[in-house]
Amino acid sequence: MSQMNRTWITEFLLLGLSDDSQTQLLLFVLFLVVYLVTVLGNLLLISLVLTVSQLHTPMYFFLCNLSTADLFFSTTIVPQALFNLLSRRKVISFIGCAAQLLLFLLFGCTECALLAVMSYDRYLAICDPMHYPLIMTGRVCGYMALGCWASGILVSLVDTTFTLRLPYQGDNKIAHFFCEPPAILALASADIHSAETAIFLMGVVILLAPLSLILVSYGSILMTVVKMKTTSGRLKAFSTCGSHLLVVILFYGSGIISYMTPKSAKLLGKLVSMFYSVITPMLNPLIYSLKNKDVKKALRDVAIKSFSSRPVFSTRLVHHTPSPNSIDFKVT
Repeated sequence: MSQMNRTWITEFLLLGLSDDSQTQLLLFVLFLVVYLVTVLGNLLLISLVLTVSQLHTPMYFFLCNLSTADLFFSTTIVPQALFNLLSRRKVISFIGCAAQLLLFLLFGCTECALLAVMSYDRYLAICDPMHYPLIMTGRVCGYMALGCWASGILVSLVDTTFTLRLPYQGDNKIAHFFCEPPAILALASADIHSAETAIFLMGVVILLAPLSLILVSYGSILMTVVKMKTTSGRLKAFSTCGSHLLVVILFYGSGIISYMTPKSAKLLGKLVSMFYSVITPMLNPLIYSLKNKDVKKALRDVAIKSFSSRPVFSTRLVHHTPSPNSIDFKVT
């Protein structure tokens, strides 16, 4: 009878990372700076890939998709967290929580698949360069990217359905700063074994399966690089793969700790979630920009072209004849 008298939850209370006002202010500044860098960095990378012809290759096509996923991934979480850090009543409606959960899983799972596809792209480019242009055509790349987004939609729908189909009639306090499946399931008023099993199986599909492909790809790449006779060839191969491998370690490492390991301490779980949901989307464009010669060259060329095309104003009206020695900057 007591179970029947309890009302269904219509909103959740997000407890956040801390209840200390000074710590919350510090976290607000940190999250705001990180989010601004995330938005600017990913938008810059997307615009470079779309506008610079030298970056119209499969590798940067997938990188553009990755930056898009990162941008929306962070936007799904951080603005709500910033609002709650300044608000006394840190609530989110049940529908709002469901939407955040669905979008968070969609973009996060899509990123997992994209990282696996990017590792396969690097495998073909280094281990089978002769057939690379024949295999990685524009149509194939489009289908692969579409498959990544479709897998993200599928996993997010399954996880969200199994999480939200449970009754929530008691405690509405989520011990987290956003709506994440493990934190929400802790509040369910029924047995959560089936939901945890479904989420674990989806984790195998979207985390361990792509990670296996990544490990196989980089194992083959390492064997190919070791057999290279020239040091310059080895350095070029390592520089090409180093950025991607670093992103894989950061994202998959934190994701596996959150979803594929036994339950850890609440504070540790929140810190791990903060790392892969807030910090990693900011680091990805920085890593690819700072360690990638093509991106840095494209950025320099765009900056030079923009500077050279700026009009020069003069207070005198003179007829200007171009000098034969003038330099014409051109993006190549």
